[in-house]
Amino acid sequence: MGVMNAIPLSSHVRNLPASSTLVVSAKAKALKAAGVDVVGFGTGEPDFDTPEHICDSLFAAVKAGKTRYAPSPGTPECREAIARKLRDENEIPVEARDVVVTAGGKQAIYLAMQCLLDPGKGDEVLLVSPAWVSVPAIVEVCGGVARFVSGTIDSGWKITPEQLDEAITERTKVVVINSPSNPCGTVYLPDELRALADVLIRHPHVTLMSDEIYEKMIYPELDPAVSHFSLGSMPELAQRTITINGLSKAYAMTGWRIGYLATPSGEGEFAAHAGKLHSQMLSSIPAFCMPTIMEALEHGGDEVERMRTSFAKRGAMMFERLNAIEGVRCAKPLGAFYCFPELSGCFGR
Repeated sequence: MGVMNAIPLSSHVRNLPASSTLVVSAKAKALKAAGVDVVGFGTGEPDFDTPEHICDSLFAAVKAGKTRYAPSPGTPECREAIARKLRDENEIPVEARDVVVTAGGKQAIYLAMQCLLDPGKGDEVLLVSPAWVSVPAIVEVCGGVARFVSGTIDSGWKITPEQLDEAITERTKVVVINSPSNPCGTVYLPDELRALADVLIRHPHVTLMSDEIYEKMIYPELDPAVSHFSLGSMPELAQRTITINGLSKAYAMTGWRIGYLATPSGEGEFAAHAGKLHSQMLSSIPAFCMPTIMEALEHGGDEVERMRTSFAKRGAMMFERLNAIEGVRCAKPLGAFYCFPELSGCFGR
Protein backbone atom coordinates (compact mmCIF):
# COMPACT_ATOMS: atom_id res chain seq x y z
CA MET A 1 0.00 0.00 0.00
CA GLY A 2 1.42 3.38 -0.98
CA VAL A 3 2.07 6.19 1.43
CA MET A 4 -0.89 8.56 1.60
CA ASN A 5 -0.30 12.24 0.84
CA ALA A 6 3.38 11.71 0.01
CA ILE A 7 5.24 14.69 -1.42
CA PRO A 8 5.32 14.26 -5.22
CA LEU A 9 8.79 13.98 -6.70
CA SER A 10 9.97 15.30 -10.03
CA SER A 11 10.52 12.62 -12.66
CA HIS A 12 14.20 13.43 -13.18
CA VAL A 13 14.95 13.03 -9.45
CA ARG A 14 12.78 9.92 -9.11
CA ASN A 15 14.65 8.28 -11.99
CA LEU A 16 18.09 9.42 -10.82
CA PRO A 17 20.21 6.52 -9.51
CA ALA A 18 21.99 6.83 -6.20
CA SER A 19 25.78 6.97 -6.32
CA SER A 20 26.74 3.33 -6.87
CA THR A 21 30.06 4.01 -5.14
CA LEU A 22 28.28 5.03 -1.96
CA VAL A 23 25.73 2.21 -2.28
CA VAL A 24 28.51 -0.39 -2.41
CA SER A 25 30.34 1.28 0.47
CA ALA A 26 27.21 1.39 2.61
CA LYS A 27 26.58 -2.29 1.92
CA ALA A 28 30.13 -3.19 2.92
CA LYS A 29 29.83 -1.18 6.14
CA ALA A 30 26.51 -2.85 6.96
CA LEU A 31 28.01 -6.31 6.44
CA LYS A 32 31.00 -5.42 8.56
CA ALA A 33 28.74 -4.14 11.34
CA ALA A 34 26.92 -7.48 11.19
CA GLY A 35 30.17 -9.33 11.80
CA VAL A 36 30.97 -10.32 8.22
CA ASP A 37 34.66 -10.24 7.26
CA VAL A 38 34.44 -7.99 4.21
CA VAL A 39 36.67 -5.47 2.47
CA GLY A 40 34.86 -2.56 0.85
CA PHE A 41 36.16 -1.71 -2.63
CA GLY A 42 33.60 1.04 -3.23
CA THR A 43 34.84 4.43 -2.05
CA GLY A 44 38.09 5.72 -3.51
CA GLU A 45 39.95 7.45 -0.72
CA PRO A 46 43.38 7.25 0.91
CA ASP A 47 43.66 5.27 4.13
CA PHE A 48 46.02 7.93 5.50
CA ASP A 49 44.94 10.67 7.88
CA THR A 50 45.08 14.31 6.82
CA PRO A 51 48.59 15.65 7.57
CA GLU A 52 48.79 17.23 11.01
CA HIS A 53 49.99 20.65 9.85
CA ILE A 54 46.93 20.99 7.59
CA CYS A 55 44.62 20.17 10.51
CA ASP A 56 46.50 22.68 12.66
CA SER A 57 45.88 25.39 10.07
CA LEU A 58 42.14 24.75 10.36
CA PHE A 59 42.20 24.92 14.17
CA ALA A 60 44.15 28.18 13.98
CA ALA A 61 41.63 29.62 11.50
CA VAL A 62 38.71 28.80 13.80
CA LYS A 63 40.48 30.34 16.80
CA ALA A 64 41.24 33.41 14.70
CA GLY A 65 37.52 33.92 14.11
CA LYS A 66 37.28 32.76 10.51
CA THR A 67 33.76 31.46 11.10
CA ARG A 68 31.68 33.91 9.08
CA TYR A 69 30.64 33.86 5.45
CA ALA A 70 33.48 33.69 2.97
CA PRO A 71 33.42 35.07 -0.60
CA SER A 72 31.49 32.58 -2.70
CA PRO A 73 34.26 31.68 -5.19
CA GLY A 74 36.87 31.62 -2.40
CA THR A 75 38.97 34.24 -0.66
CA PRO A 76 41.30 36.24 -2.90
CA GLU A 77 44.34 34.73 -1.17
CA CYS A 78 43.05 31.20 -1.62
CA ARG A 79 42.17 31.69 -5.29
CA GLU A 80 45.58 33.22 -5.93
CA ALA A 81 47.30 30.25 -4.24
CA ILE A 82 45.40 27.85 -6.51
CA ALA A 83 46.10 29.94 -9.61
CA ARG A 84 49.79 30.11 -8.71
CA LYS A 85 49.92 26.33 -8.28
CA LEU A 86 48.28 25.83 -11.69
CA ARG A 87 50.65 28.28 -13.37
CA ASP A 88 53.82 26.98 -11.74
CA GLU A 89 53.13 23.23 -11.68
CA ASN A 90 50.74 22.73 -14.59
CA GLU A 91 51.65 25.66 -16.86
CA ILE A 92 47.96 26.57 -17.15
CA PRO A 93 47.61 30.34 -17.79
CA VAL A 94 45.08 31.24 -15.11
CA GLU A 95 44.68 34.13 -12.69
CA ALA A 96 42.85 34.23 -9.37
CA ARG A 97 39.72 35.51 -11.15
CA ASP A 98 39.60 32.24 -13.15
CA VAL A 99 39.24 29.99 -10.08
CA VAL A 100 36.13 28.87 -8.18
CA VAL A 101 36.56 26.94 -4.94
CA THR A 102 33.91 24.25 -4.54
CA ALA A 103 32.65 21.60 -2.12
CA GLY A 104 34.80 18.86 -3.64
CA GLY A 105 35.64 17.98 -7.22
CA LYS A 106 32.18 16.53 -7.76
CA GLN A 107 30.54 19.91 -7.21
CA ALA A 108 33.09 21.52 -9.51
CA ILE A 109 32.02 19.12 -12.27
CA TYR A 110 28.35 19.82 -11.51
CA LEU A 111 28.84 23.59 -11.66
CA ALA A 112 30.71 23.33 -14.95
CA MET A 113 28.07 21.08 -16.52
CA GLN A 114 25.27 23.41 -15.41
CA CYS A 115 27.11 26.27 -17.10
CA LEU A 116 27.67 24.30 -20.32
CA LEU A 117 24.53 22.25 -21.00
CA ASP A 118 21.13 23.48 -22.19
CA PRO A 119 18.33 21.11 -21.09
CA GLY A 120 16.10 19.90 -23.88
CA LYS A 121 18.56 20.63 -26.69
CA GLY A 122 20.19 17.22 -26.81
CA ASP A 123 23.61 18.47 -25.70
CA GLU A 124 25.95 15.49 -25.48
CA VAL A 125 28.91 14.83 -23.21
CA LEU A 126 31.53 12.30 -24.33
CA LEU A 127 33.02 10.19 -21.55
CA VAL A 128 35.81 7.65 -21.74
CA SER A 129 34.49 4.29 -20.56
CA PRO A 130 35.04 2.82 -18.02
CA ALA A 131 34.18 6.16 -16.41
CA TRP A 132 33.69 7.45 -12.89
CA VAL A 133 30.10 6.51 -12.09
CA SER A 134 28.96 9.95 -10.90
CA VAL A 135 29.63 11.87 -14.10
CA PRO A 136 26.86 10.32 -16.27
CA ALA A 137 24.34 11.06 -13.51
CA ILE A 138 25.57 14.65 -13.20
CA VAL A 139 25.22 15.07 -16.97
CA GLU A 140 21.65 13.78 -16.80
CA VAL A 141 20.71 16.09 -13.91
CA CYS A 142 22.09 19.03 -15.89
CA GLY A 143 19.92 18.17 -18.90
CA GLY A 144 22.58 16.59 -21.07
CA VAL A 145 23.06 13.18 -22.65
CA ALA A 146 26.07 11.04 -21.72
CA ARG A 147 27.78 9.19 -24.57
CA PHE A 148 30.67 6.80 -24.16
CA VAL A 149 33.88 6.05 -26.03
CA SER A 150 35.26 2.75 -24.78
CA GLY A 151 38.81 1.71 -24.08
CA THR A 152 39.84 -1.93 -23.80
CA ILE A 153 42.14 -3.95 -21.59
CA ASP A 154 44.55 -4.22 -24.54
CA SER A 155 44.77 -0.43 -24.81
CA GLY A 156 45.18 -0.05 -21.06
CA TRP A 157 41.60 1.32 -21.04
CA LYS A 158 42.71 4.31 -23.12
CA ILE A 159 40.99 5.60 -26.24
CA THR A 160 42.68 6.58 -29.50
CA PRO A 161 42.47 9.89 -31.36
CA GLU A 162 40.60 8.07 -34.14
CA GLN A 163 37.96 6.86 -31.69
CA LEU A 164 37.51 10.35 -30.28
CA ASP A 165 37.27 11.96 -33.71
CA GLU A 166 34.66 9.45 -34.85
CA ALA A 167 32.56 9.95 -31.71
CA ILE A 168 32.35 13.75 -31.90
CA THR A 169 29.22 15.08 -33.61
CA GLU A 170 27.54 18.46 -33.95
CA ARG A 171 25.66 17.65 -30.72
CA THR A 172 28.85 17.10 -28.71
CA LYS A 173 29.16 19.93 -26.20
CA VAL A 174 31.77 18.55 -23.80
CA VAL A 175 34.52 15.93 -23.79
CA VAL A 176 35.70 14.72 -20.37
CA ILE A 177 39.24 13.38 -20.01
CA ASN A 178 40.20 11.96 -16.60
CA SER A 179 43.92 11.20 -16.28
CA PRO A 180 44.94 9.57 -13.99
CA SER A 181 41.68 7.69 -14.26
CA ASN A 182 39.00 6.64 -11.84
CA PRO A 183 38.25 3.69 -11.99
CA CYS A 184 41.04 2.28 -14.17
CA GLY A 185 44.31 3.71 -12.87
CA THR A 186 45.03 4.70 -16.48
CA VAL A 187 47.48 7.52 -17.17
CA TYR A 188 47.75 8.99 -20.65
CA LEU A 189 51.31 9.83 -21.62
CA PRO A 190 51.89 13.47 -22.62
CA ASP A 191 52.15 12.61 -26.33
CA GLU A 192 48.91 10.60 -26.13
CA LEU A 193 47.13 13.59 -24.62
CA ARG A 194 48.56 15.90 -27.27
CA ALA A 195 47.21 13.55 -29.94
CA LEU A 196 43.73 13.73 -28.38
CA ALA A 197 44.13 17.50 -28.17
CA ASP A 198 44.84 17.67 -31.90
CA VAL A 199 41.40 16.14 -32.47
CA LEU A 200 39.70 18.63 -30.16
CA ILE A 201 41.45 21.54 -31.84
CA ARG A 202 39.69 20.54 -35.08
CA HIS A 203 36.29 20.73 -33.33
CA PRO A 204 36.04 24.28 -31.95
CA HIS A 205 32.44 23.80 -30.75
CA VAL A 206 33.60 21.31 -28.09
CA THR A 207 34.66 22.24 -24.55
CA LEU A 208 37.21 20.04 -22.81
CA MET A 209 36.82 19.15 -19.15
CA SER A 210 40.12 17.84 -17.79
CA ASP A 211 39.62 16.04 -14.46
CA GLU A 212 43.05 16.02 -12.81
CA ILE A 213 42.11 15.19 -9.22
CA TYR A 214 44.66 12.34 -9.15
CA GLU A 215 47.53 14.28 -10.73
CA LYS A 216 49.86 13.76 -7.75
CA MET A 217 49.35 9.99 -7.79
CA ILE A 218 51.52 8.90 -10.71
CA TYR A 219 53.97 6.01 -10.53
CA PRO A 220 57.10 6.18 -12.67
CA GLU A 221 58.30 3.26 -10.52
CA LEU A 222 55.93 1.12 -12.60
CA ASP A 223 56.72 2.83 -15.93
CA PRO A 224 59.49 5.45 -16.26
CA ALA A 225 57.69 7.02 -19.24
CA VAL A 226 54.69 8.12 -17.21
CA SER A 227 54.25 11.75 -16.14
CA HIS A 228 51.40 14.20 -15.68
CA PHE A 229 50.45 16.64 -18.43
CA SER A 230 47.70 19.25 -18.25
CA LEU A 231 45.76 19.78 -21.46
CA GLY A 232 44.87 23.27 -20.30
CA SER A 233 48.52 24.24 -20.73
CA MET A 234 48.22 24.01 -24.52
CA PRO A 235 47.73 27.50 -25.99
CA GLU A 236 45.43 26.14 -28.70
CA LEU A 237 43.07 24.64 -26.08
CA ALA A 238 43.51 26.80 -22.98
CA GLN A 239 40.43 28.97 -23.63
CA ARG A 240 38.27 25.87 -24.15
CA THR A 241 39.55 23.81 -21.22
CA ILE A 242 38.07 23.61 -17.72
CA THR A 243 40.47 22.00 -15.26
CA ILE A 244 38.92 20.14 -12.32
CA ASN A 245 41.04 19.46 -9.25
CA GLY A 246 40.98 19.47 -5.47
CA LEU A 247 42.63 18.38 -2.25
CA SER A 248 40.67 15.21 -1.50
CA LYS A 249 42.94 12.53 -2.90
CA ALA A 250 46.51 13.84 -2.88
CA TYR A 251 46.31 15.32 0.61
CA ALA A 252 44.04 12.67 2.21
CA MET A 253 41.23 15.20 2.70
CA THR A 254 38.21 13.42 1.20
CA GLY A 255 35.92 14.36 4.09
CA TRP A 256 36.86 18.03 3.96
CA ARG A 257 35.10 18.49 0.61
CA ILE A 258 37.49 20.93 -1.04
CA GLY A 259 37.74 21.13 -4.81
CA TYR A 260 38.04 23.75 -7.50
CA LEU A 261 37.56 24.50 -11.17
CA ALA A 262 39.74 26.81 -13.20
CA THR A 263 39.68 28.14 -16.75
CA PRO A 264 41.06 31.28 -18.41
CA SER A 265 38.01 31.34 -20.69
CA GLY A 266 36.74 34.82 -21.44
CA GLU A 267 39.17 36.53 -19.05
CA GLY A 268 37.30 35.25 -16.01
CA GLU A 269 33.83 35.25 -17.58
CA PHE A 270 33.20 31.50 -17.23
CA ALA A 271 34.43 31.46 -13.64
CA ALA A 272 32.24 34.47 -12.83
CA HIS A 273 29.12 32.69 -14.06
CA ALA A 274 30.11 29.46 -12.30
CA GLY A 275 30.66 31.48 -9.14
CA LYS A 276 27.24 33.10 -9.54
CA LEU A 277 25.60 29.67 -9.68
CA HIS A 278 27.76 28.51 -6.78
CA SER A 279 26.57 31.47 -4.69
CA GLN A 280 22.95 30.43 -5.17
CA MET A 281 23.66 26.79 -4.28
CA LEU A 282 26.15 26.83 -1.44
CA SER A 283 27.29 30.39 -0.73
CA SER A 284 30.83 29.06 -0.12
CA ILE A 285 32.83 26.34 1.53
CA PRO A 286 33.53 27.11 5.22
CA ALA A 287 35.73 30.16 5.72
CA PHE A 288 38.04 28.27 8.07
CA CYS A 289 38.83 25.79 5.28
CA MET A 290 40.33 28.46 3.04
CA PRO A 291 43.67 28.68 4.93
CA THR A 292 43.98 24.89 4.80
CA ILE A 293 44.04 25.05 1.00
CA MET A 294 47.00 27.40 1.08
CA GLU A 295 48.73 25.30 3.73
CA ALA A 296 48.30 22.10 1.71
CA LEU A 297 49.39 23.59 -1.60
CA GLU A 298 52.38 25.45 -0.19
CA HIS A 299 53.66 23.03 2.48
CA GLY A 300 52.14 19.60 1.83
CA GLY A 301 54.62 18.21 -0.68
CA ASP A 302 56.52 15.89 1.65
CA GLU A 303 53.38 14.14 2.90
CA VAL A 304 52.03 13.83 -0.64
CA GLU A 305 55.24 12.13 -1.74
CA ARG A 306 55.18 9.76 1.24
CA MET A 307 51.65 8.65 0.38
CA ARG A 308 52.45 8.45 -3.33
CA THR A 309 55.38 6.14 -2.69
CA SER A 310 53.20 3.84 -0.61
CA PHE A 311 50.50 3.72 -3.28
CA ALA A 312 53.10 2.90 -5.94
CA LYS A 313 54.23 -0.15 -3.95
CA ARG A 314 50.65 -1.28 -3.43
CA GLY A 315 49.82 -0.84 -7.10
CA ALA A 316 52.79 -2.96 -8.15
CA MET A 317 51.76 -5.70 -5.73
CA MET A 318 48.11 -5.68 -6.86
CA PHE A 319 49.11 -5.75 -10.52
CA GLU A 320 51.34 -8.77 -9.97
CA ARG A 321 48.86 -10.69 -7.84
CA LEU A 322 45.82 -10.02 -10.01
CA ASN A 323 47.61 -11.17 -13.15
CA ALA A 324 48.68 -14.33 -11.33
CA ILE A 325 45.02 -15.39 -11.06
CA GLU A 326 43.93 -17.67 -13.88
CA GLY A 327 41.47 -15.93 -16.21
CA VAL A 328 42.21 -12.42 -14.86
CA ARG A 329 43.92 -9.70 -16.91
CA CYS A 330 44.89 -6.37 -15.42
CA ALA A 331 46.47 -3.32 -17.00
CA LYS A 332 49.31 -1.78 -15.04
CA PRO A 333 47.89 0.87 -12.66
CA LEU A 334 50.12 3.84 -13.42
CA GLY A 335 48.11 6.37 -11.43
CA ALA A 336 45.41 7.00 -8.82
CA PHE A 337 44.80 4.03 -6.50
CA TYR A 338 42.73 1.76 -8.70
CA CYS A 339 43.17 -1.48 -10.62
CA PHE A 340 40.51 -2.44 -13.15
CA PRO A 341 40.84 -6.16 -13.90
CA GLU A 342 39.21 -7.74 -16.95
CA LEU A 343 37.39 -10.90 -15.86
CA SER A 344 35.86 -12.35 -19.04
CA GLY A 345 38.32 -15.24 -18.84
CA CYS A 346 36.71 -16.33 -15.58
CA PHE A 347 33.33 -17.07 -17.16
CA GLY A 348 32.16 -19.96 -19.29
CA ARG A 349 34.93 -22.25 -18.14
